Amino acid sequence: MNQLATFAAGCFWRVEAKFSSLDGVQETSVGFMGGTIREPTYEEVSNHTTGHAEVVQVSYNPEKISYEQLLSTFWEIHESISDKQQDQNRGSQYRSVIFHHNDTQKIEAEQSKLLMRKSAIPPHSDTTTIIPVSTFWRAEEEHQQYFAKHSIGT
Repeated sequence: MNQLATFAAGCFWRVEAKFSSLDGVQETSVGFMGGTIREPTYEEVSNHTTGHAEVVQVSYNPEKISYEQLLSTFWEIHESISDKQQDQNRGSQYRSVIFHHNDTQKIEAEQSKLLMRKSAIPPHSDTTTIIPVSTFWRAEEEHQQYFAKHSIGT
């Protein structure tokens, strides 16, 4: 039975492309989470008025890929020490967040964050928050599988 994982790690187009390429990931959807209004649009989130983060919701087969492996990919694909900035993208919607769906994910995320901090060279703290999942607002269809639709590599 597939499980869900939800991550915010910068521009959701790039993040979705990375997770979509993993063996064991069945489906990805981009959207918004953690804000204050219902059914936000991409434009509203981009205007920094909603408090939402751009997220990727990952449906995965735990018999083929573990949550731990998804966390490892999360740490590899973005800069967790930059508050509200990933590459050229700036704004609160690009913050680093792990939204856990259950207590097991919370524990694994916390352990993963601790290991990442200890192994960083040089050692550093990061801005990643680990919080319970909230309502996932799916982004408009034009944003789903954006890189694949436009033949853009990651």
